[in-house]
Amino acid sequence: MFNPMQAAKAYAQIQGGAAPIKPMREQDEGPDFAQMVNGAMNAVVDTGKRAESQVIAHANGKAELVDVVTALASAQQSLETAMAVRDQVISAYKEIMQMAI
Repeated sequence: MFNPMQAAKAYAQIQGGAAPIKPMREQDEGPDFAQMVNGAMNAVVDTGKRAESQVIAHANGKAELVDVVTALASAQQSLETAMAVRDQVISAYKEIMQMAI
């Protein structure tokens, strides 16, 4: 797989030992993109599960209708946000794939 940092270092060595290129951030500095996406998707799923449990609790007479409506609205908003982010990521990917190298 292509690693841009290794390619930049190899290019620097070919050009006569230019100063080594340092990564923009260290790997252990924070979560990577995959972890962030995984966490966001888990949050969306958890919101949906909370809404589902509120509906079940209301059906059993243990929750108020306002709590159910609030939980469902929150789940809908989370899902719509996740879909909007997904659409933007797909759009960015398509733009990158169309760039001339």
